[in-house]
Amino acid sequence: MTEKLAPSERHKFVYNGQTVFEWDQTLARSINLPKEVPRKLFTCTIRTNHIEVGIKGNPPYLNHDLAGPVKLDSSFWTIEDDTLHIFLQKREKGQPWPSAILGQGELDPYTADKEQRRLMLQRFQEEHPGFDFSQAEFSGTCPNPKTFMGGIKP
Repeated sequence: MTEKLAPSERHKFVYNGQTVFEWDQTLARSINLPKEVPRKLFTCTIRTNHIEVGIKGNPPYLNHDLAGPVKLDSSFWTIEDDTLHIFLQKREKGQPWPSAILGQGELDPYTADKEQRRLMLQRFQEEHPGFDFSQAEFSGTCPNPKTFMGGIKP
């Protein structure tokens, strides 16, 4: 039932008309790689609050702080079908991020609220797997999933 609450589309960070990266609140990021560079030359360094992506022997072309801290032992990267996929596990489960990279491609307030509602329903679904929350709705402002769920015991 959790798949019913998955994002319907990914957010894009576009610069000069070109998509730099795509992301969603599960934070699976993907970057299309140039075909002329051998895959074994790509590097990706994930730190608690920072990420670097580049080609060995060159300065990183993506060298930015993340919008929030991640768990290093649960975060990783892989190359599949000419695309670099970066999976970042948020340290604070249920905490919505305004963007994947701090200050770049931030969500507008409407989309941010929509994402926060979806994350809240995912938390409900995870904590109560026997119920289907995919059609549930909130009236009024959606609370922060991290703060709200902190006081509930299943």
